[in-house]
Amino acid sequence: MDTEERAVCGRSPRLARETGGGWSRRRFLGAVGGTAAVVAVPSPAAPPADGTAVADEPGAAAPPRGASGPRPLYVGTYTSVDGGGTGIGLASYDPVTGRITGSGTLTGVPDPSYLAVHPDGRTLYAVDERQDGGVTTVRLAGRRVLGTRSTGGAGPCHVSVHPSGRWLLSANYGSGSVAVHPIDASGALGERTDLVTHRTPAPGPGQQGPHAHQFVTGPDGGHVLAVDLGTDTVYSYRLDGAEGTLTEVAQAHTRPGAGPRHLTFHPGGRYAYLANEVDDTVAVCAYDPGSGRLTIGEPQATGSGGGTNYPAQFVVTADGRYAFLANRGDNSLARYAIEADGARLRLLGTVPAGGDFPRQIALSPDGGLLFAANQRSGTVSVFHVDATGGELRSAGEPFASPVAVCALPL
Repeated sequence: MDTEERAVCGRSPRLARETGGGWSRRRFLGAVGGTAAVVAVPSPAAPPADGTAVADEPGAAAPPRGASGPRPLYVGTYTSVDGGGTGIGLASYDPVTGRITGSGTLTGVPDPSYLAVHPDGRTLYAVDERQDGGVTTVRLAGRRVLGTRSTGGAGPCHVSVHPSGRWLLSANYGSGSVAVHPIDASGALGERTDLVTHRTPAPGPGQQGPHAHQFVTGPDGGHVLAVDLGTDTVYSYRLDGAEGTLTEVAQAHTRPGAGPRHLTFHPGGRYAYLANEVDDTVAVCAYDPGSGRLTIGEPQATGSGGGTNYPAQFVVTADGRYAFLANRGDNSLARYAIEADGARLRLLGTVPAGGDFPRQIALSPDGGLLFAANQRSGTVSVFHVDATGGELRSAGEPFASPVAVCALPL
């Protein structure tokens, strides 16, 4: 990080550098840093007080895997910034050609910067990345907003669903905390069952506090892992499957100042791949399913060309043969061969991302397409994935979507 980054409005360099202009990707920044103006935002609305389930409406949320014809695509954005979106972008894509067709916007969801879908495919969850953070539930059949629950922290930036479909996991970047919400049979959220703030170790170089960036389930299902950029730590928790409570069981530390952002597991369940945002590296991690303990390996190259670059997110093919990494700044997608049953990454090269600042990437359910959400250019790029050699080939012109920060293909 250079001097100019540290000087932007007196704000954290990590937050300021994602702006690409006069706004920060996290509106709570002024309240946390005490240096910028804050826009008052109403508290998230809770679901109906009587807790009644919302009946399914006619129509499937998404066609079954393997079905022909267009499939749904949802795009996350920021709604409280100049040039941002007005809610969750609605689109469809052709699974053969990769062509995206827009179909409007689901309004009523503020700053939906990260999206996740329930394992049954009927319910969508979005973070409300604001000072008074929340997670919003959307019934896909009928595209109805069911309600919002507070995450108990500031600026939630990641959400995932436990494979059982019973728990929603969210990470509060501004507060450095992680939250758990129960999911009922209708897909609606109940009151938060746990909230844990990362208090140790101390923040890493250049950081003012903890910054939880991801909260995800381990391959064993009994452990959940939180990646914290501020403390250079990946925390492992045991999740109580009946109560939804967390017990810390291990910590894995990167080298100081690495700034870990995102962890993706190999399908074999014994290894994972970590993107370190601040020092522009990646690492192979060994994982012990029995204890939930993660062991972080030596830093490796991201394939960036030597300029300013912030790796964002890994995805791994279902067969475990290839991994792809989004590089913001270098504006490339790095390609890796996965070797030794997951224990080794070998950099194959990079391809242009097709847009500016690829914040998030995702594979289509069949693995044939890769989507890249390009924050600064406001586009979603699509690539064909070659299953034999791991090559990426552009599927055509990117799809325009305001401040695209998350693309979720179903």
